[in-house]
Amino acid sequence: MLKKSLVGVVREFKTFAMRGNVMDMAVGVILGAAFGKIVDSLVKDVLMPFLGLLLGKIDFSNLYLVIKQGSVHGPYATLQAAQSAGASTINYGMFLNNIISFIIVAFAIFIMIKFMNNLKRKEEPAPVTTKSCPFCFSDINIQAIKCPDCTADLNK
Repeated sequence: MLKKSLVGVVREFKTFAMRGNVMDMAVGVILGAAFGKIVDSLVKDVLMPFLGLLLGKIDFSNLYLVIKQGSVHGPYATLQAAQSAGASTINYGMFLNNIISFIIVAFAIFIMIKFMNNLKRKEEPAPVTTKSCPFCFSDINIQAIKCPDCTADLNK
């Protein structure tokens, strides 16, 4: 009995996993993770150094606030030095990096969806195949000359 139910669950899972939309979602998640890494690198390695240079050589990833001193008292030269000393920090520079990454990813997804929607063909309405009988108001084939429900002559 248990073996039959286990086989049924496995079969049901296989059917679920092989549906097109589940496979599409899996591919989307994998591509999204890879795209996220690319955007993260773009923000950390390209945009933030450039922005920091424009704002007076500020390294955003190194902006932090010490809320509790570590075993070695600060001031600490870098965030890494503060963390290795055991200090508790609020890393608002990394938070800014993550906000910018999110905005770039959201904008890229917006542009991609907008592009995909423009590629979709406008669906033409389906051709009319039925009409309503003026006597009994039932739906009938558009080419009918007599109503199959009330037998009224439709050519009059």
